[in-house]
Amino acid sequence: MRVRKLTIAAMALAAGLSLTACQNDDAAAGQSTAPPAASTAASSDGGSGSAGSDSAESSNGTGGTGGTEGTEGSGGTGGAGEEGKAAKCSTDELEITAADATVGGDTEGTVAVDLENGGGRDCSLAGYAGVDLKTNSGTVSAERTGDPAPRVVLKDGETVTFGITYPVNDSGGSGVRITGLVVTPPDETKSVTLDWPGGASLPVTDGSGTPVRVGPLGSAGQGG
Repeated sequence: MRVRKLTIAAMALAAGLSLTACQNDDAAAGQSTAPPAASTAASSDGGSGSAGSDSAESSNGTGGTGGTEGTEGSGGTGGAGEEGKAAKCSTDELEITAADATVGGDTEGTVAVDLENGGGRDCSLAGYAGVDLKTNSGTVSAERTGDPAPRVVLKDGETVTFGITYPVNDSGGSGVRITGLVVTPPDETKSVTLDWPGGASLPVTDGSGTPVRVGPLGSAGQGG
């Protein structure tokens, strides 16, 4: 009986020690697990705060810059529109007339063509007008002088002029008789036919003579 009691006591003691060890292990495991959880939470909070701050700074920076650039861009566009971005002048808005502008002693004849804005609004023109002379031998198209052709903004009632030069027929013959002048404003397809106010004819040539030439808008007389 004594031996059995000692065995039971020993087993009880071993069970107690095992339970104590398990409790210690659980406590240690709880202590080792808790700090990382706290650390993770702190890191997450800190990260969110930092990200939120960065996002706020980024939004403010982008918003401020974008707003400023947008305002400046809009202002710039508005200013550019006021300074010369008017819609182009159409043929129907222009009153086109032509007059002889030849000066005595010139070796070439000159015709000045006026384009007056009668459209009731500002409009713009740029480049060269198309010019064709109608003759009894067919159509003669004017060649461009090649001079710079800046954009011109016309207010209602304003006029811009360009010149046409042509060879004078001093051969004594009848030459090529001019029957009309056809003018097509820049960037337009609709033309206007006018009476030719210059010399009655062009000299007959084999193509090696002086050509009919047209100057850019803004050239007053002398074809350029």
